Amino acid sequence: MNENIIIDIARQAILLVLKLAAPMLVVSLVIGLVVSVLQTVTSIQEQTLTFVPKLIGVFLTLMLFGNWIMTSIAEFTTELITNFSYYIDVL
Repeated sequence: MNENIIIDIARQAILLVLKLAAPMLVVSLVIGLVVSVLQTVTSIQEQTLTFVPKLIGVFLTLMLFGNWIMTSIAEFTTELITNFSYYIDVL
């Protein structure tokens, strides 16, 4: 197997992980920012206050984007398995 092929597969996998994790990260970031602003305005300094809203937000995001995430992972895996003979270096 050529080093360029390995690097290309790793690059595709990393980009896929970043693309699939982005919705949950963005939702968690926005919820954390909103709760932090509310804590600042109301002078509530409870550190655990952001946990439950973030948990609910990430769960709802997974419910909304779960099908897309699984489809993307399945397509990537199918592409890897389909091109498996290409990746093997025949001596």
